[in-house]
Amino acid sequence: MTREELVAYCLSKPGAWLDEPWEGDEAVKVANKIFAFLGSADASAPTVGLKCGRTADEASELRARYPDHVTASAYVGRYGWNTIRLGGLPADELRELVDMSYDASVSALPRSKRPT
Repeated sequence: MTREELVAYCLSKPGAWLDEPWEGDEAVKVANKIFAFLGSADASAPTVGLKCGRTADEASELRARYPDHVTASAYVGRYGWNTIRLGGLPADELRELVDMSYDASVSALPRSKRPT
């Protein structure tokens, strides 16, 4: 999956929008919650940061399966976030991980802010 395909898939989620919370780094949000850290659009080795479990232990399962392509995310890895190098996982599995990260973000929103 290319970065462009990933961005398009993320933005196809209800209420999803592209933001640049830090100069040069893009993220996809639902309401005010990030569900995908995309980094720089011109990165030579594109990655995506996704919530892959409720805890670092749960997220470590994916790191164990793909040790060359998945690492704990800096600063938020202890909360279940992983950084995934694009091209290292099958596209269908990456889409499932995006879905899980999106669902986790939506469930953390107050009901009044959840997309319909």
